Amino acid sequence: MTARTLLAFVALLMVYGCASIHGTVQLVDGRQQPIPNESPKGTVVNMINTSAAVERASTSALVSEKGEFESPKDAIKRGVYKVEVSRIGYETQTETVEVGMFGKKVEFKLRRIDEARRKSIKGSESDEDKIINPGEVNIQAPTM
Repeated sequence: MTARTLLAFVALLMVYGCASIHGTVQLVDGRQQPIPNESPKGTVVNMINTSAAVERASTSALVSEKGEFESPKDAIKRGVYKVEVSRIGYETQTETVEVGMFGKKVEFKLRRIDEARRKSIKGSESDEDKIINPGEVNIQAPTM
């Protein structure tokens, strides 16, 4: 490869990049210890570009059996992203990351919500107490 070709290739990488957001998710207990026999598979990772147009601002990925995830191919452009990881029964975690030309690796430890701390909603008269973390909800039908 000639120096001119190499320079052109590097320039293309800088303009278009091979950006991605990838990383790992681990499920942990209240003491930050891994939970045995519980797979993070299916945990949802949302990636929201804070400066892009609304129709191109977000993408998501599912976590594998090994606890790994990666943004869909060509979905991530350079910029600042809010990365949110959520799973029912676990505290949602959010991290703001700046994605450069070669992407960004992030690691999350989702802490299990203790049963005693979960909130139940039983046909409330108002909606103000219903805006809570989805992992903390145990919805029950109203009694009549």
